[in-house]
Amino acid sequence: MFPELIDPRYFRAAVDNFLEQFVIQWATFLEQAFNPFLQLLNAFESLLISSPWWLIVGLVSAAAYASSRKLTLTLWLALAMFGIGLLGLWEDGMRTLALMLICTLVATVIGIPLGILMSWSNRFRALMLPVLDIMQTMPSFVYLIPAIMLFGPGKIPAVLATVVYAVPPLIRLTDLGIRQVDGEIVEAAQSFGANRMQKLFLVQIPLALPSIMAGINQATMMALSMVVIASMIGAQGLGFQVLQGITRLEVGRGLVAGLAIVILAVVFDRITQAFGKRAQAHLQTNS
Repeated sequence: MFPELIDPRYFRAAVDNFLEQFVIQWATFLEQAFNPFLQLLNAFESLLISSPWWLIVGLVSAAAYASSRKLTLTLWLALAMFGIGLLGLWEDGMRTLALMLICTLVATVIGIPLGILMSWSNRFRALMLPVLDIMQTMPSFVYLIPAIMLFGPGKIPAVLATVVYAVPPLIRLTDLGIRQVDGEIVEAAQSFGANRMQKLFLVQIPLALPSIMAGINQATMMALSMVVIASMIGAQGLGFQVLQGITRLEVGRGLVAGLAIVILAVVFDRITQAFGKRAQAHLQTNS
């Protein structure tokens, strides 16, 4: 038996006391600060649910064709979205889609700037890498505890947990993509008088776009993988159907909802992959 050198109860008590005081001091402020975001999420969810199904299928088809320029892929993805309706899960699918898109948007807004900063500073990168490792390996239930303490069960803790889980690969791939840009190209832009921001937006980000799109793809897939856990803390959608299948031992309900989640994952995986491939092909053609 390993000797007890330090009583872990003191550490747990210190963490609990800190979080309790933090909740007392900041819970009301943070709840008010996140309320506009919650209203935006609810409005977007209501918009998707109230929109005609054919309009949503048409928008997804348009995105598929714009990213791939392939009619076959566009048709298959349109049929896949149509299949969610055939499974009787259209409304739940739209709830999950709203949560996934909002979480991916938040992850993109946070992840790309942090990835750029990591590519600029080796010191900041050395600081961020252990943080990203923790974010990717820490069980999501652990950081759900303080989120639920602050906001209670609902969509905001679900969004926070999903973003924390989904943003690390986007940060890493943004950093990697910018660092892999040919140094001679950057030096050529600098020799023509480009400053740091001009080099970033006119040279580095365009050349790193395939890697960044791969990061967005990974963030989207990881956001979808969190929908079942999000349903446990109040988020509705397909994950809630899976959770009901678990609690009621209804294999059919869980299987059908799982198929709908897979369909959403395949649709957006193909769209983001096609966009990344077109960006890569465009860069190779221009080079």
